[in-house]
Amino acid sequence: MANDTHDAFIYRADCPSRVILDQLGDKWSMMILAVLVVEPHRFNAIKRRLEGVTQRVLTQTLRKLERNGMIGRRVLGGSPPGVEYALTPLGRSLQKPFAVLYEWTLTHIDTIQKHQQAYDRKRKVG
Repeated sequence: MANDTHDAFIYRADCPSRVILDQLGDKWSMMILAVLVVEPHRFNAIKRRLEGVTQRVLTQTLRKLERNGMIGRRVLGGSPPGVEYALTPLGRSLQKPFAVLYEWTLTHIDTIQKHQQAYDRKRKVG
């Protein structure tokens, strides 16, 4: 019975897991975390690695990840001063689950693309 109560809560609109899953599950968050797995990077280095991300979206996503404790931000001395981003232990704890999801995607991408093409063909005809 306790599981029924818990399950009911996780599907409610006010469940905090919704916001966290939304933030972590978006493509830019996942890609930023993947970039930072190997080593810390400066803002522009992350931007160069992530083709198509805008400066605004990258800034917003980095802030969300920092707010959630997934990454840390360190101000570097120098002229001009820089900022470096690195995974926190909490962010590193996502490495295994993300790796499983990534491997699943690679394993099934051909099948998924075939389904997408079949769906699109049906939609054009109908």
